[in-house]
Amino acid sequence: MPLPFLTADRDFGDVAGDAPLPYADRDRWRRPYRPGPWRVLMAALELLLASYLLFATVIMLLADSVTGALTCAGVAVGFILAALRLLRVGVWVSAHGLRQVHLLHTVTLAWDEIAAVRTVQQPVKWLALPRTVQGQAVLVVPAGRRGRGGAGAPLRPLLTDSNADFLSRPEAFDRAADTVEAWATELR
Repeated sequence: MPLPFLTADRDFGDVAGDAPLPYADRDRWRRPYRPGPWRVLMAALELLLASYLLFATVIMLLADSVTGALTCAGVAVGFILAALRLLRVGVWVSAHGLRQVHLLHTVTLAWDEIAAVRTVQQPVKWLALPRTVQGQAVLVVPAGRRGRGGAGAPLRPLLTDSNADFLSRPEAFDRAADTVEAWATELR
């Protein structure tokens, strides 16, 4: 019996892209790219550690060690929350503005507060470590800040081709940079 839905009769390259769906609401915050494999791997490792800690919590409860069980459960909840936050880290766009989510804080700029969004060649951090490599970065120049370049001093890079989302994925970086620049051009 043939199962046509399981065959590879069509090209899947244009089916699962990073483009938003046509019916998606532009007022909702969305990430213009998918999280990279390094970011997902780190979150998976944190969740794996949390599962071991939750298993240790059950063992300590069976051994009647309530304080040890509460400690393990608290640390496990901390790992779970850190993994969820790590998956939210990145750049988000909407009709309201541009949002850069970091692990411990978030920076949001309205589109009228942005003077320019551009991709430049510069030294960038490799996987957010102190080591720098030559790469590409998407920079935001706020409208109100004056710097030595005349317009405004750029903020921290929004995206780099060596961060956890785009390491070894240059086409995904190009697509995400073009999408963020298009949102900025359209809504600024």
